Amino acid sequence: MEPFIPPGFSLPLAWGIDFSLPVLLKFVQNLESVEILSEDKQMLRDLRKDRILYCSNHPTTSEPPVAYAVAKTMGSRFHYMASRQVFDWGSGMVGRVIQGIGAYSVLAGTADRESIKMSRSILAHDGGKLVVYPEGEPTSGENDSLLPLQPGIAQIGFWGLEDARKVDPSADIKVLPAFVKYIYSGTEAAIKGDLHSSLKKLERRLGVDPRNRNLLRRFLTIGRVLLEKEEEHYHISAGSLKDWDYRVGRVRHAVLDQVADRIRVKGYNRNADAIEKLRFLLSILEMITVGYPDPRLPQIDEDTRKWAQQECEKAYLFIVTRPEYLISHPSAERFYEWLGRYETHVLGKTSSRPRKAYVRFTEPLSLGSYYEEYKKNRKQGIETMLSDLRDALERLMIECIQLSQPLVRPFDVGEDPVDSE
Repeated sequence: MEPFIPPGFSLPLAWGIDFSLPVLLKFVQNLESVEILSEDKQMLRDLRKDRILYCSNHPTTSEPPVAYAVAKTMGSRFHYMASRQVFDWGSGMVGRVIQGIGAYSVLAGTADRESIKMSRSILAHDGGKLVVYPEGEPTSGENDSLLPLQPGIAQIGFWGLEDARKVDPSADIKVLPAFVKYIYSGTEAAIKGDLHSSLKKLERRLGVDPRNRNLLRRFLTIGRVLLEKEEEHYHISAGSLKDWDYRVGRVRHAVLDQVADRIRVKGYNRNADAIEKLRFLLSILEMITVGYPDPRLPQIDEDTRKWAQQECEKAYLFIVTRPEYLISHPSAERFYEWLGRYETHVLGKTSSRPRKAYVRFTEPLSLGSYYEEYKKNRKQGIETMLSDLRDALERLMIECIQLSQPLVRPFDVGEDPVDSE
């Protein structure tokens, strides 16, 4: 196993992808287009020769292809960090393609000095550009929210700036906040029809009678049924039927704790929050998958590894499914986020519906403007930079939420005749 896969660059491959990008986006991601404002296109072109740390939200797996489209608009090339196991997909074919357009591997949960060294080198190079996702992995799963930003991204930026200033004391790195918002295509009637027919399949599979429930209540009912099944599976008392957040929290921790116990992993913190537990377990499973040579890793067979991966995916479902998120702004996009999770969990797969990606930007932040504070106090310098980056991303998020309007009246959940079922 090669622990680190460096970036490569194949000009014929890049030209081929550039030429066929609209077709590839539609075929692979069902993205009809990537929409960028004319003033943002000009800003991107003005940044073409600068060092760039491109910082985007990361709700899905579609953001890297969107970033490639942004680079094409800029008239430049980006480098990308990708999970080490991605390079082995398709018998290595996926790895060869993304490596050929500037991607290199990163292995979460390890020091991965080669990946850090490569990141510093890219940013230190005149005109170097690196795509990062400050929310980290796994993807947030919610287009209209942000996970806490990871400090390692800022640290890589400052290291790159340090290296650049060894050659040019006036060097700077522009931190470019970007927010991707997906909007589903189709009329309101067509979208509602698709949602209703998709819910019917799930309800039949789960044995749920929709009765006269409205759309929001039907979504919540399926969530309740799935929660009850998991509570029964893990022998968890339901407690108050209305205390959804507490009940969901117990299930996701039970799932993750069971995985840690069964694979007997060292260093697992049972008192951590669910997303920290999930990230830790996913990093362990990735290291096992790629055959990372660490004697401290648990020795498990392939069936156990697959089971653990599936259980982590189940825990993820119960981490990102929050009723308040859906009922407060029940847009087509939020309905489809929930539907995709339900279909994957119940049916084993989901369909990618046609959509467009709208990308919005703020003015870039100058990493150099934080450098003096960083030199005096690294932790404080990183926190200040991340706070400003988060403020920028949140402003973009609020702006982008307005691009999709509620499909039904917010908070109109109707009644749930649960006691009569």
